[in-house]
Amino acid sequence: MSGTYTVSMGDRGRLVVPAELRAAGGFDPGDVLVLIDTPGGVLMVGRERLRELVRQDLEGTDLVADLLRERRAASASEDPA
Repeated sequence: MSGTYTVSMGDRGRLVVPAELRAAGGFDPGDVLVLIDTPGGVLMVGRERLRELVRQDLEGTDLVADLLRERRAASASEDPA
């Protein structure tokens, strides 16, 4: 597997993902793929893999505590009405 693939966009915006890349990515017919626009280009990832990546990135983060801390700070800085 070279990691570089050339594809042509069809007249209706369709792309054919090469079989070798589908196999490597574990993509099956009917799978939902997510395209992410990044400064370096477009990233294509399966929805399940994206979910795993987001969970890994957020591991150890307490989003509720962060939100509450931000809201309390904002409330404390507001002038009483």
